[in-house]
Amino acid sequence: MPVPVPVPQQRDVPAAETSHGGDLTVLVIEDDPAGSITGPELSAAAGTRVRIRTARNLTEAGRLLTDDVDCILLDLALPVPAGSAGAAPAAASTTAAPGAEHRPEPAPGRADELAVLTHVLRIAPLHAVLVLTAQDDTELAAEAVRVGAQDYLFRGELDARVLSRAIRYAVERKRADLAQHQLTESGLRAQENARLERGLLPTPLLEGSDLSFAARYRPGRSRALLGGDFYDTVRTPDGTVHAMIGDVCGHGPDEAALGVELRIAWRALTLAGLCGDRLLSTLQQVLEHERQSEEIFATLCTVDIAPDGRRAGLCLAGHPAPLLARHGRPARLLPYEDGGPALGLLPRARWPRRQVELGGEWSLMMYTDGLIEGRVSAGSSQRLGQDGMVAMVNSRLEQGLTGEDLLEAAVAEVRERHGGELTDDVAVLLLGRDPERIRRRGRSASRPGPVSTAPAAAPAASAQRPPLYGP
Repeated sequence: MPVPVPVPQQRDVPAAETSHGGDLTVLVIEDDPAGSITGPELSAAAGTRVRIRTARNLTEAGRLLTDDVDCILLDLALPVPAGSAGAAPAAASTTAAPGAEHRPEPAPGRADELAVLTHVLRIAPLHAVLVLTAQDDTELAAEAVRVGAQDYLFRGELDARVLSRAIRYAVERKRADLAQHQLTESGLRAQENARLERGLLPTPLLEGSDLSFAARYRPGRSRALLGGDFYDTVRTPDGTVHAMIGDVCGHGPDEAALGVELRIAWRALTLAGLCGDRLLSTLQQVLEHERQSEEIFATLCTVDIAPDGRRAGLCLAGHPAPLLARHGRPARLLPYEDGGPALGLLPRARWPRRQVELGGEWSLMMYTDGLIEGRVSAGSSQRLGQDGMVAMVNSRLEQGLTGEDLLEAAVAEVRERHGGELTDDVAVLLLGRDPERIRRRGRSASRPGPVSTAPAAAPAASAQRPPLYGP
């Protein structure tokens, strides 16, 4: 019964990425007991100390292949022991070789000739490999490189100078191959994460509403699309528009994931008919079950705007009060004295719902504290605060900015005053009601069109959805 060749434990750090003070260790696998090149010869040619280990078969190679080996010199003429050329031993699966799953198979008719190489690549996926072949077998040598070796040498031209240069080249090429693979994998993961995070950002459900909508979102952590801030807006069948904005304490991926869970839970509970204290109490239960530690909490602001758009219910859970701007009046903060604590702080907390009169024409801005915690100027320790934000928004309103333009200008000014990128997540949501816009839409909808005897076509899906941003 054939004895399987032992597979050495592979380290996490590739051999090509380590350094032994300039020294090199080469594992020579060939069946010539005398060896082709000696350590002193290679050391003299390379200008540095070269240690040579010799294995006469793959079984010995498995025992000598340790972490300090920099390069393997493999004779392709070496016979493969019975039972070692087939499937990889179970122990080989303990190390994930970068790119091994994409390594090409030998060309038809070459599998037997390259069996010893494929076996070495399997047991030493992180080491540089040089192959030795006959002078007249250039095609086999080239195929060995295609399959995974870093370079090849002919036995007839083997000398210390050529070999030392080839070893250096093989080690550097292996290092470059590993770095390129890691870069490619990192890029693919970044693309996948970006698609995932982008898909987790909300799509407002405002079909049939006369309200305008605009939003801005900027995570605080670098190279991310999603942070601990979250928001959403939906219209229920009775015509009520519900909006929410919240902030999970912290800025990492765990906080971002919890924010998404709370947003999705809020949307589901809202569509199920919950509102005010009942909704927030249920959200607190979700938070308590999903958070990583008991220190995690989330602030929240919810509004439910009546179908006529003239009044709203407001609930605050430790969150800054929204900003209301009525037609012809300066913007002001809505009352916040009756707010409740942040979610996750008190087990039996209550969140009163306050009734707010909006009027006929208005804009309501909801935001997270990242917008107000920036500095008033670069180098200053003073924060912008709510009063500074109100003054800033009023200045932009006097310039005639509304909707998306207003949010864009506000976020840009906060960053400019801060002197660079904000360290906290920022989310801003703007809802508005413009009676003149509503009247224009009504007149347009009531204007008769040309008479046609053809059956009415179903409206396009894009025509059924309101614009994402306000006018």
